[in-house]
Amino acid sequence: MDSNSSAAWYAQLAKPFFAPTASVFGPVWTVLYIVIAISFGYVLLQYLKRRLPFDVLLPFALNLVFNALYTPIQFGLKNNWLASLDILLVLATLVWAMTAIWRRKRWVALVNLPYLAWVGFATVLQLNITWLNR
Repeated sequence: MDSNSSAAWYAQLAKPFFAPTASVFGPVWTVLYIVIAISFGYVLLQYLKRRLPFDVLLPFALNLVFNALYTPIQFGLKNNWLASLDILLVLATLVWAMTAIWRRKRWVALVNLPYLAWVGFATVLQLNITWLNR
């Protein structure tokens, strides 16, 4: 994926008034990836120690897959429609993960509230970009 052509492509897209500048995304995702690594890693470790069932691990694993697919879809394929579907799956699996862990390890759900807020915002942003560039 050529980052210069991807950046140029993204820059030319029509965006809603609330779209943040590109410089916001790096710091936000850096913090969120630390939260994800700690909390999702904890869930995986608890699963491996047989302290959590697979049905609790599954939405966390799917969330990582959908999260990892977003950038190649949006900036590699330059496909807003598929990126919209993917971000909806990121949001859905995150809500599912937080719900699945809530009764067992509430702190894992709570520490992911900033991730949920950002993914909710990113979903609204992506859907708006897709609509504006249809």
